[in-house]
Amino acid sequence: MTVTAATATVSDFYYGAVTPVAAYLMACLGAALGLRCTTRSLRRPQHRARWLALGAVSIGCGIWTMHFIAMIGFSVEGALVDYDATKTLLSLVVAIAVVAVGVFLVGYRGGSPLNLGVAGTVTGLGVAAMHYLGMAAIHTNGTLHYDPTTVVLSVLIAVAAATAALWAAVSIHALWASLGASLVMGVAVTGMHYTGMAAVSVHLTNLAGSSQSSADLVAFLLVMLAGPLLVLLVAAVIVMFDPDMMLGETEAETSEPVSAPLFGGDSVFPPREPAEQAQSRTSW
Repeated sequence: MTVTAATATVSDFYYGAVTPVAAYLMACLGAALGLRCTTRSLRRPQHRARWLALGAVSIGCGIWTMHFIAMIGFSVEGALVDYDATKTLLSLVVAIAVVAVGVFLVGYRGGSPLNLGVAGTVTGLGVAAMHYLGMAAIHTNGTLHYDPTTVVLSVLIAVAAATAALWAAVSIHALWASLGASLVMGVAVTGMHYTGMAAVSVHLTNLAGSSQSSADLVAFLLVMLAGPLLVLLVAAVIVMFDPDMMLGETEAETSEPVSAPLFGGDSVFPPREPAEQAQSRTSW
């Protein structure tokens, strides 16, 4: 968008549909793994904290990876763009930490409206903080400005998306339903990102003589993405080769569910199903 001579033309789609589609798929992958890990935590109270932690890491890495894959397509006409590595990594830590707060709250205290509201608000604000901290890591020969109304809208979308994700985590347990929920969550999270990017304008202080970031920038982002992508791959392997799949759900669910003692909340586990019903469900 070009509005004045001092304002650069900004694009989020320098490589066309490649970056938004790839970003959306990463958001869906993180959401899908997070939902399946939460389902495992409901079945395995003795290992609940481990599954919830893996779910939080998966969702956090998925959101962060979505953001920086989308940022590969970010360009400023007449300016070079690079990133501060410390702030970039800090935004990853923030993403995982705030998602963990929300996941553990609903994992141990259940999905009551009040609890979902608190957990969703905290998580959504944290996701928005991750986004804008990642934007603060940008270095360019100009200054970034944000439209306040659009920023507020992006934060509201983040809170709504986080609340819906946490509700799905404790309410949707069937395989295909959770996969469908992850597709919807991918739309919400990616939509939050591009809404936030719509708030951005860049005012150049001098000309760099280039209309796009150098190949070094893409290489830097790919290196930064390698770690979270590896984490998502490991999480996918753990979920797919969990003993529930190897042994079958009937054997895996023989232990009785117990209430959540850590925070004093009621049990969020569903009633134990008859063996013939358990065998009929997919266990991915």
